[in-house]
Amino acid sequence: MILGSHVSIRDGYLAAAKRAVANMATAFQYFPKNPRSLSIKIFDKEDAENCKKFCREHGIISVAHTPYSTSLTPDDNNLKQTVSSLLNDLEIANSCGSLGVVVHYGNQISKSDPLASYHLMLDVLNEVLHQWDGKAKILLENNAGTKGGLGTTLEELVQIRNLSQYPEKIGFCFDTCHAFASRLWDGENTKELIVKGKELDYWSQLKVIHLNNSKHPTGSRRDRHANILNSGHISEQAFESLILSPAIKDIPLILETPDDEGVTHDKEIQLLLQRWSEFG
Repeated sequence: MILGSHVSIRDGYLAAAKRAVANMATAFQYFPKNPRSLSIKIFDKEDAENCKKFCREHGIISVAHTPYSTSLTPDDNNLKQTVSSLLNDLEIANSCGSLGVVVHYGNQISKSDPLASYHLMLDVLNEVLHQWDGKAKILLENNAGTKGGLGTTLEELVQIRNLSQYPEKIGFCFDTCHAFASRLWDGENTKELIVKGKELDYWSQLKVIHLNNSKHPTGSRRDRHANILNSGHISEQAFESLILSPAIKDIPLILETPDDEGVTHDKEIQLLLQRWSEFG
């Protein structure tokens, strides 16, 4: 079972990897730079290389996450900055040996043209990936559907990848809270979800799972994460039915759960490893 959490890079990339090991994790996620800015980061390449080496030595898998302000449907004023920021994120992730960079699916930008958002997303992705030749991938994350967010269905995620000029440079990130909030996955339809993902060839391109419970019921379209056990609206049985599925075996599980609501990430990792040790 490959399990970890989001960790801070306050003391550098190598320190983040060491924190993951201290938490008994075998994976971790990090923001490659200031999570509230699209500014380009001149990063310490030696630190990133040391992080990559450390992860290889300890069997740790890492993944980066774009800053909060990153959007694949930016307005005209932020278009160039968004492209540059994504390329910067990819460069940092690649230097750290990470799988890729998680980025949220885009939002609706036009009430009169329902396809405008998808066209813009493709333009942004093609512009970024035309300039990118590293191993790290763009990992499209499903949305909760808040405020008209797109990307709440597997069909949307797969279609954008298929229509892009560089599908081989794009993978997926599945967020359990987002899927529950959008009712893509209600905890009871796991078999149907797995079948649909196989039909669309979604699971073969899945690189990471955000393992989050939900503070609100399914279909709420509210993106509020809760701790996995005895905290949210997603039952332990529902989680087990999903993560024990052969379709997603060996996919890294990353906690983005609250770290200050009664259980810290290191404790939560230990609890889940004990509870789901049979996952192996």
